[in-house]
Amino acid sequence: MQQNVDSNQVVQNLMASWQASGLKQKLIFTFVIIALFRLGAQLPIYGIDNRVFQDLASGNNLIGFLDMFSGGALGKVSIFALGIGPFITSSIIMQLMAVIIPSLERAQKEDGEAGRRKIQQLTRLFTVALALFQSVVFSLALYKLPHAIMPGVNPAMFFVGSAVALTAGAIIVMWLAELITEKGVGNGGSLLIFVGIIAGIPLYCNSAATQLTKDPATRLPFLILMAIFVAAIIFVIILHEAARKVPVVSARRQVGNKVYGGGNTNIPFKLNPGGVMPIIFAVAILLFPATVLGFVEHMQIQNVILAGIFKKLSFLFSASSPAYHAIYFVLIVVLTFFYASIIPSMQPKEIANNLKKYGSAIPGVKPGKPTADKLNEILSRITFIGAIALGIIALIPTVATNVTGIDAFRGIGATSLIILVGVALDFINQIKTHLLAKNYESFLQQ
Repeated sequence: MQQNVDSNQVVQNLMASWQASGLKQKLIFTFVIIALFRLGAQLPIYGIDNRVFQDLASGNNLIGFLDMFSGGALGKVSIFALGIGPFITSSIIMQLMAVIIPSLERAQKEDGEAGRRKIQQLTRLFTVALALFQSVVFSLALYKLPHAIMPGVNPAMFFVGSAVALTAGAIIVMWLAELITEKGVGNGGSLLIFVGIIAGIPLYCNSAATQLTKDPATRLPFLILMAIFVAAIIFVIILHEAARKVPVVSARRQVGNKVYGGGNTNIPFKLNPGGVMPIIFAVAILLFPATVLGFVEHMQIQNVILAGIFKKLSFLFSASSPAYHAIYFVLIVVLTFFYASIIPSMQPKEIANNLKKYGSAIPGVKPGKPTADKLNEILSRITFIGAIALGIIALIPTVATNVTGIDAFRGIGATSLIILVGVALDFINQIKTHLLAKNYESFLQQ
C-alpha cells in the first residue's frame, strides 16, 4: 500500500514538474515548427516535372544522399530543396573566421550578447549569399536537364523563379531552425536534419525488403549488416556519454565559526565534446563541392577537356571513391579538435584561472600555468582518442555495406546513423536538464 502511495506521489511530482517547467509548451512549439518544415518540403517549385529529377536521384548516390538530408525535399524539387545546408555551411565559415579574425574573436568571447548577435547576423548574411549561389547552380542544372521543365513554361522565367523560390526556401528553413533553438527544445539545425533522415527511413526499409524478397541469399549478409549497425549505435552512445573526470580538491576556508570548502569534486571532460557537430560540418564541407560538381556533370558540357576534369573531380568527391572516405576521416578528426577548441568549458587557461581564484587545485599539480598545461595535455589526449574513434565509427558501417553487398541502406550509412543517435541523445539530455533546473528552482523557492 505504501509502495503504491509512493508511486502515485512520484507521478504527481513529475506531472507538476512538467506543468511548471513550461517544457510542454516548448515541445509543442518544436513539433509545430517541424510540421511546418515537413509541409514546405512537399511544395514543389513551379514548372518542374518532378518525375524527371526523381529518376535522376534514384540513379545517383550523391543526389539520393542529399535528398535524404532534406527529407525528400530535393527529390520533389520543393521550395525547401536546399534544406538546412546553406545555414550549416555559413555557421562553419563564421566559426572559422572567428578564430582567424581578431575582431570577430573579441566579439565572440568578450562582447557578450551584443557580440553573439553580431556574429549571428553575419551568419545570416552568409546564408543568404550561399543559398543564392546554390540556387542559381541548381536552377541552371534543372534548366539544362532534358525534359525537366514542363511544356508551356517559359525557360527564362522558370530559371529566375526557381532561383528566387529556392533562396527564399533556404532562408525560411534557417528561420525555422533558429526558432527551434531559441524557443523550442534542442538545436534547430540538428533537429531538422534528424527529421529529414527519419522521413527517408521508410523508403530504405522498403528497398531492403524488395532486395531480400528478390534474392533470399542476401538474408545472412543482411543480418550481419544489421548487427554491425546495432554495434555502431552502441559505440556511438558510449562515445557520446564517455567522459574523463579530472579530480579537484578545494582548500578549506574559515569565515567566522564556519568552515567552507575542503571537499573533493571533479571536472568532467567529454570524450566527444562536439557531439554530432563534427560529423555535420564534415558532411556539409564535402557535400558543397560534390553537389556543384554533380549538377555540372549533368549539364552536358561540350568541351571535352572541361567535361573530363569535372568527371574526375566528381569521382573524387563521390562516396565510391577511396579518397572521399580518407578526406571524410581527416575532416572529422580536424573538426573535432576545432570544435573542442571553441567550447567555453574546455579552455585550459580559463579553467586553471577559475580553480586558482576559488582556491581549488588538481592533486599533485601547482596552480596557475602548471595546471593549465596539465589540463591542456589531458584535453589533447582525450580529444585525439574521441576524434579517431568518431572517424572509425563513421567509416565502419560504410565498409560493412561494401563487404556484404547490401546496398539498400547505403544512403543512410554511418553518417546518418551517428547523427540520428547523437541528436536523439542531445534532445533527451536537454529535456532532463530543463526539468532538473526547474526542480532546483522549485526547491529554492520553498
